[in-house]
Amino acid sequence: MSSTSEQDAPTTLSGWLTYWRIDLPLAVALVCCGLLSLFVLYSASGRSEVIVFDQAIRLGIGLAGMITLAQVPPHWYRLGAPWVYGLSVLLLIGVLVLGDAAMGAKRWLDLGVVRFQPSEITKLVVPLTVAAYFHSRSLPPRLYEVLAAGLIMAIPVALIVQQPDLGTALLIVAGGSFALFFAGLRWRIILLLVAVGAAALPLIWFNLHGYQQQRVMTFLNPASDPLGAGYHITQSKIAIGSGGLFGKGWLNGTQAHLDFLPESDTDFVFAVYAEETGLFGVLGLIAIYGFIVARGLFIALASQDTFQRLAAASLSLTFFFYAFVNMGMVAGLLPVVGVPLPLISFGGTSMVMLLASFGVLMSIHTHRKMLVT
Repeated sequence: MSSTSEQDAPTTLSGWLTYWRIDLPLAVALVCCGLLSLFVLYSASGRSEVIVFDQAIRLGIGLAGMITLAQVPPHWYRLGAPWVYGLSVLLLIGVLVLGDAAMGAKRWLDLGVVRFQPSEITKLVVPLTVAAYFHSRSLPPRLYEVLAAGLIMAIPVALIVQQPDLGTALLIVAGGSFALFFAGLRWRIILLLVAVGAAALPLIWFNLHGYQQQRVMTFLNPASDPLGAGYHITQSKIAIGSGGLFGKGWLNGTQAHLDFLPESDTDFVFAVYAEETGLFGVLGLIAIYGFIVARGLFIALASQDTFQRLAAASLSLTFFFYAFVNMGMVAGLLPVVGVPLPLISFGGTSMVMLLASFGVLMSIHTHRKMLVT
């Protein structure tokens, strides 16, 4: 007679996916992005096997982390989010005091065993903390609750701006704001916040660093300094336009391979991809991104409590914001803010934390209880 464990052991692919709480459609789309990243980076880096190997290792770590986090019931995320939020704030303070400085910025924390960017953790933690804050409160939120949620976002954002890292700060504001919006923000509060934000623009402008102001001015008129401040965006637009409908083919791009395109394997990797795959390749990537976002919003729609709904929706739309800002930046539709192309650009902490967020989404989806009518 078989034991209980043998009887319960899955024997099919569907059974194993259920056992490990993996959402197959979402997992397939994420793996496709990861594999695509390896091909794009091989070309963008000048056929560097080292970079491809490093990215593959990080992809493997991220997928392992995603599967691990998918096993954790969602209520543990709700209970743990405020504590991890507090830890992330302490780490951000640690970056300002003890962080590694590079190219005029201090964003990395070296603990000896591992070197990472605490701000990447904050991208995941802030939406979860805002969602946890609204979980036990009546919705739509009142003004003082909106201000409290704003404070949750403002503390890490203020620390990250000091690094300085405006791109990450914007992503954190977006993630928290999405959770706030899905909490049922009243239109009069939205209009009030818009008015306050508009009134604060002059103050924000005069507190930007000189190079950040230059990026905005270059965005408005990139031709004013094509060999200086406008060089990045000018070359990326040339790369995108030269791809045409079908692209020049893998490994045949010229802008990156002839060293016209700076940061071709990180922030501007989309320009390399567009040049080599053309319009149809870009549309294919947008379709994959769109499916990932749509699947995340479907998971939010099927969620069964406030925390899960707000967390799933905000994490999904934060991923969309990632892609939108990077593509818009590289195409010259937005100022350059240093946001990587999600799951494609070379990077460790960003890749791992993005996949971790999808582990949380899978947990929300696969731990849901069947309602009995």
